[in-house]
Amino acid sequence: MKQKIKKIFYCLLTVGLLAFNADQNPDREPILFYMVDTRVQDLQLYWKNDQGLLFKSIKNVKEYVESKNEILLFAMNGGMFMEDNRPLGLFIEKGTVLKRLNNSSGGGNFYLKPNGVFYITAENAPFVCKTADFKNNGKIKYATQSGPMLVTDGHIHSAFKKGSTNLNIRNGVGILPNNKVVFAMSKTAINFYDFALYFQNLGCKNALYLDGAISKMYLPEKEWIQTDGDFGVLIGVTEERKNK
Repeated sequence: MKQKIKKIFYCLLTVGLLAFNADQNPDREPILFYMVDTRVQDLQLYWKNDQGLLFKSIKNVKEYVESKNEILLFAMNGGMFMEDNRPLGLFIEKGTVLKRLNNSSGGGNFYLKPNGVFYITAENAPFVCKTADFKNNGKIKYATQSGPMLVTDGHIHSAFKKGSTNLNIRNGVGILPNNKVVFAMSKTAINFYDFALYFQNLGCKNALYLDGAISKMYLPEKEWIQTDGDFGVLIGVTEERKNK
């Protein structure tokens, strides 16, 4: 009975979060989310600009897209990186592999298997899959590797424990049942299990952890403006600026 009540509670919480809009107080929302339809919206991954200089921050991405007469609607750090800001794992930009798939083992969240890949095909179809299942057929437009997987085939990662005291700001990405992408970031520290449960309750069959305490999100429609940081890959959604 308790489990049933708990499940109902989480379902109600999820519905409440999705019903949230910018007219409400964003402080009431424990997890920020942004949904993207990649079939009609322009989602890109950013690492270096036209001169080969690292973007590093959302601020620099924002200035870059604005120089192209575009508006930045949403941005977030995506995929773990090395000290020199190189992606730790796979990175594909506009069909070009700039960093190969990382199949090695090691310590830290990235190497907690299964880890995974978020990618968008040349036909603008979004996917999250385990690293072991990823195949580059030459028709991948964007891809970033990170880890661990939060949800795989509808199941929360077996290493995550209810009530864990391993708390951090966390951000991740999942694929919704309607094939839209949902990006989410906790506003306060949360454990892996509860963060994964959020994606599971949304109906995501697969969801990937992107990063932890350093994570930032730019979401002006919800009055959440974070543009600082020192990142590797960044994710952004833009639209063309309409000239008056």
